[in-house]
Amino acid sequence: MARNVNTRLPKRKGEYTYRGKTIAELQKLSIEEFAELLPSRDRRTLKRGFSDLQQKILDDMKAGKSVRTHNRSLLILPEMIGKSISVYNGQKFVNVSLQPEMVGHRIGEFAPTRGRVNHGSAGVGATRSSKFVPLK
Repeated sequence: MARNVNTRLPKRKGEYTYRGKTIAELQKLSIEEFAELLPSRDRRTLKRGFSDLQQKILDDMKAGKSVRTHNRSLLILPEMIGKSISVYNGQKFVNVSLQPEMVGHRIGEFAPTRGRVNHGSAGVGATRSSKFVPLK
């Protein structure tokens, strides 16, 4: 049920809309009205309400404080757009600047926990064909 997340967002042409509404229109909506535009899982999450930790993060962002969090499951709301947040990926805090295209996603999706793997060549003796690999 995981979403296909690309950490590099495509460049947009014109103004970004979410379900036919611009970011300015989304920011005017209440949380309940915005929840109606979200998929069911996210809608139910907002209907349940924010935890104390999530509410503290939202309050700190509104106050303009720099926020560092381990809470990767917080939904990105329209009021968070343009702000920056540091999200823990298991090793370090990754700075994430919130863009309009990120609305409705979770902040943890933009702080990958696993790096890219680049495998080297096989070592000498690893396979029959590796005996022909020149030694340095």
